[in-house]
Amino acid sequence: METVLNTPVTLTTNAIKEINRLMNEAGFDTDKVLRLGVKGGGCSGLSYVLDFSIPESGDDIFEIDGLKVAINPAHSIYLFGMEVNYEDGLNSRGFVFKNPNASKTCGCGSSFAV
Repeated sequence: METVLNTPVTLTTNAIKEINRLMNEAGFDTDKVLRLGVKGGGCSGLSYVLDFSIPESGDDIFEIDGLKVAINPAHSIYLFGMEVNYEDGLNSRGFVFKNPNASKTCGCGSSFAV
């Protein structure tokens, strides 16, 4: 049985709308979840992972406004307290990560260091 935990991250209303739109557009079935994580790389050392996948053994599963989110527990330390927003303006378009754990970020905002 899957355990749904309290989430260490926040998704804004705009982010949830865009994620749901992308999932519907791609025709994903209900076994896929949003995966949030980090990976090595990028100009600041770590890059954010925002993808759709089937949950893996050991993942922490969270539910945010009906959206299931999977996070590898080893990544939680880097993501705790983070807010994910989606901006759709003339000057900025895409997912934006506001991470209180980041000591520095790159100009595009998709990589960070702790």
